[in-house]
Amino acid sequence: MPTTQLAIPILVVGAGPVGAMLAAELAHHGVPSLVVDRSATTSRHPKMDFLNGRSMEHYRRLGLVEEIRAHGVPSDQLFNFHWTERLDQPPVSVWEYPSVDQVRQRMAQVNDGTMPCEAYQRVIGSRLEELGRRHLHRLDLVDLREGWTFERFTQDDDGVSAAVVETATGQRLQVRARYLVGCDGANSAVRRIAGIDPAGTGSGMGPALEHRDVFFRSADPALHRYGRFFLTIASRGLTLVSRDGEQLWTGTFPLFDDEQRDADPVAVIRERLGIDLTIDEVLAVAHWKGQLAVAQAYRCGSVFLAGDSAHQFFPTGGHGANTGLGDAVDLGWKLAAAVNDWAGDRLLDSYQAERRPVALFNREMCANLLDVWRRYPVLAACGASRGQLAGFLDHERYQIDNTGIHFGDRYRDSPVVQREQGVEPAWDWQRIVATTWPGGRLPSVRLADGTELYDLLGPALTLLDTSGSRAGAVLVDEAAGLGVPLAHVVIDDPHVRQVLQRDLVVVRPDQHVAWRGDQPPADPAMVLGLVVGN
Repeated sequence: MPTTQLAIPILVVGAGPVGAMLAAELAHHGVPSLVVDRSATTSRHPKMDFLNGRSMEHYRRLGLVEEIRAHGVPSDQLFNFHWTERLDQPPVSVWEYPSVDQVRQRMAQVNDGTMPCEAYQRVIGSRLEELGRRHLHRLDLVDLREGWTFERFTQDDDGVSAAVVETATGQRLQVRARYLVGCDGANSAVRRIAGIDPAGTGSGMGPALEHRDVFFRSADPALHRYGRFFLTIASRGLTLVSRDGEQLWTGTFPLFDDEQRDADPVAVIRERLGIDLTIDEVLAVAHWKGQLAVAQAYRCGSVFLAGDSAHQFFPTGGHGANTGLGDAVDLGWKLAAAVNDWAGDRLLDSYQAERRPVALFNREMCANLLDVWRRYPVLAACGASRGQLAGFLDHERYQIDNTGIHFGDRYRDSPVVQREQGVEPAWDWQRIVATTWPGGRLPSVRLADGTELYDLLGPALTLLDTSGSRAGAVLVDEAAGLGVPLAHVVIDDPHVRQVLQRDLVVVRPDQHVAWRGDQPPADPAMVLGLVVGN
């Protein structure tokens, strides 16, 4: 069968949530891409199940929030963790976290920059993947090829040449792309061929550990005997996840030896929950290896890694997919800027400088909560009393309220962020610190008429100007002369000015602050050159 040739600015390998977010971000900036995925359909296995509020802010920019919420867990359901000994007994401890509706109520009451623009959303990962692919099919700038396997690539000074093949027909496609991005998971072929070290485990958590997931349907009322929950963590070594808030569940347990690998997984679930649970249908059984790893590099020439190809976490803490979605947005706008010829190569280098430290930090945060998961069954097996278990868990309950982890990324060492002298604002585990300190996320605030500040941002760079004298016009004129897209948003709102802390704030497409000041910079060209990596 003859090989077809195709030239495209960006080749994305993998059409999961991260690959779909990257392609959608590129299209948002007018850049075409080819996305290939070896699977012709979405996975039956549910995979991830939680989008934090920061990820939902990114989906808001792309106009996908309502569609995602329509396919997710109802907004009135709590996000509680139940720590149990047996499911027929009251929980040892309950870690409470508000529902989406409750978060929204708080957001409506508080407008000082310490609230998200979007609340979190629980959604089955396979549904999110399906929604992502559906969205890509709607985009004229995205060529999505499902059932196409990436085989290999070579690169030169001008880009990448890659070979992909359609699994069903054997049709071959030779792709010439300016850039290649591997969003192809923990066993990434792109990472392997690029020769990037996947690194190893961190935090002394030991080697990768094999797990079994059982995705099943059950209407057994025993599951809700002590109220609805997101997670039940059983002291016998099992995590039960409510996938849709009703009848879909995943039971996950580690496999330590061959005997456990050969055991009936349904029997294991029943034994570790301590009840004769009625399971109406087993939908899927999957194996996975949990590990804590961050790749040694995120870039090799014209090749980049994003998502699980760059980092792997355990599910604890909700870091995996959310970190990957942040990767996709950060890399997406930068690749688009390079393709659209308004950025320098230093901007692409900043991707690793910004996102790898985030992954390293999240690895340790994941390990921190994972240690509680590990110690709880160990303590129970050692004979710790119910009171001791409850006391241990109550001491650790702070971990569930980790808003600061999800919203507090600061690219303080980025080469494309204007550094400031002085003491960096405090970082808080449990809340958003409202600051425009360069490198951090722009605070979310509403104008007097109810308009969300985030909804006023342009598709590329934005200059927020609360000076009252349009002082930012000098910077905007300089950007126009340099061919740098910079939207000028003039705001006459004293409260917004107070939250923004400066009269002039330059915001990037990913809603991170690149520069701020009360006066235009003495050398506007130098500041703009820094921000776009020239």
